[in-house]
Amino acid sequence: MSGRDTGQIYERAGWGRRTPRGARPAVLVVDLSRGFTEPEFPTGADLTEVVVATSRLVEAAHTAGSPVVFTTIAYGEADLDGGTAWLRKAPGMGILRAGSEMVDLDPRLPRQAKDAVVVKKGPSAFFGTDVGASLAARGVDTVIVCGATTSGCVRASVVDAVQYGFTVLVPRACVGDRAAGPHEANLFDIDSKYGDVIDLDDALAYVAAPAGEVAGR
Repeated sequence: MSGRDTGQIYERAGWGRRTPRGARPAVLVVDLSRGFTEPEFPTGADLTEVVVATSRLVEAAHTAGSPVVFTTIAYGEADLDGGTAWLRKAPGMGILRAGSEMVDLDPRLPRQAKDAVVVKKGPSAFFGTDVGASLAARGVDTVIVCGATTSGCVRASVVDAVQYGFTVLVPRACVGDRAAGPHEANLFDIDSKYGDVIDLDDALAYVAAPAGEVAGR
């Protein structure tokens, strides 16, 4: 390794450029279910601030008529019989049983009946679901990713969103993790390689007037 700092190394490699924003955003809320947002559950942490910030963005999307999609992880007996590769690595996720209170969306979120709720089995909101096709069919070009956890399902969803051809924005206040180290490290990596990590006020302003956005700030 050279003596150059991380910023210099990434700049030389061409990472970290701002991405153009489209005119048709959607808000993707990844796994803000009770099993992740309430600290009394083994898989959870106190993500109250994330839920509050995400709620503001969801309400703004509703006002603007932009699509909102929620995801939750839920496993049935068939999923747990022998397990998936992910469950063999992270067996604690197996407590997220279909029908349990842990897989319910956090009740503080302002979900409307028109908002899709997608049940998934793996980290990414896109893998094994119709999220990518559904957003594309609605003309979405930019996905604003919120949720938990930054180092797990948020990051996986961000990477897949890019691979589906969407511009990705991640409001810092709208994502959370169980520990600060993985949270910050993954925000740095997302901002460098996959999407723009932005302030909540920026996200709110963009959702309110997306057609006026030609390029990221």
